[in-house]
Amino acid sequence: MSHFLVLRKSYSRTEIDYFVWCQELVDVYEISAVVAAVGVLIGVVYYILDMRNQTRQRQTDMVMRLYTTFGSAEFQRAYQKVRSLEFKDYSDYTKKYGQDLQVREEMYTVTIFFEGIGLLAKKKLIEMELVDCLFSYPIRVTWEKVATPVRGIRETENDSGICGWFEYVYNEMKKRELQK
Repeated sequence: MSHFLVLRKSYSRTEIDYFVWCQELVDVYEISAVVAAVGVLIGVVYYILDMRNQTRQRQTDMVMRLYTTFGSAEFQRAYQKVRSLEFKDYSDYTKKYGQDLQVREEMYTVTIFFEGIGLLAKKKLIEMELVDCLFSYPIRVTWEKVATPVRGIRETENDSGICGWFEYVYNEMKKRELQK
């Protein structure tokens, strides 16, 4: 029994084979652990890249749906009507169009569309660059047309948030315009 407690300098062939086998077995376990870790890492990287791609695809899809709405005949009729309104100030606007339900509906249709774009841009659900490329001119000319009535309605209703996201996206477009 004392030979188990003391390390011997010479080993039999069977003992050497056993030590080599144990060492090879440890190497196989180590290699399989490294391979598993690399596999997990590759899976995580793939998932991150896939999520980024899906986010970009969703944003592009959302912008194209917005652009389709913008190009629809119904929206274009309302948009052209709002752009053709003539008034000097809020008082003049209310005298000419205050009781006209069709103008109110068209104004609402147009402003709520751009309000939605502003909210999506603020929440970074669509990239400002895409908004700039597709909608900068319509946003600019429409806000400049409706700003007077919107400010008057804000004052009348005592609600400074009316069309706030529309104004936000207009201001962002102006900033981008100045940076160019």
